[in-house]
Amino acid sequence: MSGESENAQMVQRILQGDVRAIARTLSLVENEYGPSTIEILRRLFVHSGKAFILGVTGSPGVGKSTLVDCLARHYRHKGTRVGIIAVDPTSPFSGGAILGDRVRMQRLATDPGVYIRSMATRGRLGGLSSAVQEALIVLDAAGFDILIVETVGVGQDEVDIARAAHATLVVLVPGLGDDVQAAKAGIMEIGDIFAINKADREGVDKAEAELRAYFSLSPRQDGWKPPLLRTVATQCQGIRELGRAVEGLRRRPQSPSGDSRHRMLRLYRQLLLDRLRERLTRQILDSLPEGEIDRYAEKMMTRELDPYTIMDRLLGPSGIGEKKP
Repeated sequence: MSGESENAQMVQRILQGDVRAIARTLSLVENEYGPSTIEILRRLFVHSGKAFILGVTGSPGVGKSTLVDCLARHYRHKGTRVGIIAVDPTSPFSGGAILGDRVRMQRLATDPGVYIRSMATRGRLGGLSSAVQEALIVLDAAGFDILIVETVGVGQDEVDIARAAHATLVVLVPGLGDDVQAAKAGIMEIGDIFAINKADREGVDKAEAELRAYFSLSPRQDGWKPPLLRTVATQCQGIRELGRAVEGLRRRPQSPSGDSRHRMLRLYRQLLLDRLRERLTRQILDSLPEGEIDRYAEKMMTRELDPYTIMDRLLGPSGIGEKKP
């Protein structure tokens, strides 16, 4: 069987919701990103664009996985198919997921209407959002209605995920003393819905008051007022209200501000930029003799060359788009 017919068969199986085909393709997206993978994604892309993508982020330990589990079961009661991507950070030394072996959402594992994938970027040039965005294309084309992307809540990951999602749920907890401090990391600006999880703890009233004060002092430029909800994920309390808030965001395209359209354009613009960066970087690296980057790095280390001169040598003084043959 030719490679082209194999790709066509794989695409057809994904469109039919074949779990093995989905798993195989997501593994290709993570680990073996080559011409065959790109061809499969090319064929799937036209069938995507129907699912609603919800990003879920927050500091480690706030109960994101438990909350996602409850939210997924809430949707399953309504007959909605749910795809979940749990993003683990990638070790800069081993290339593997630091938390890749953690057990997630076991109650959903046997539900045929739920697909769960724990992902690490494993050295993909485009970084976290690169691999995740393409995994979302696969699950979208496979017919899942709601796609939930959960980050581990470390570093830049949560901001990257906001670029890949139609809406972002920020999960906080009372009593840690850093709820509003998260604003300094940029997490408050990306939130479309806020959930104070573990709301049965002491200090929940204080945390909510601080957050509402922050919202009143720092209104969003698009005029959206993020819902602030209390949840206890271990008991699935507040999940129905959270589901209604998510549904409100799904209906935002009718809003007179047109913000949803702008957000969609921003999502696809980011996807295109990620693809361009990855392809151009790969083309440059493939065109260089082996060890050339290391040699340039040594010259930078000894201050014999600066990075800007090196870029001019690699790309031309006007950039790669202007480089003369």
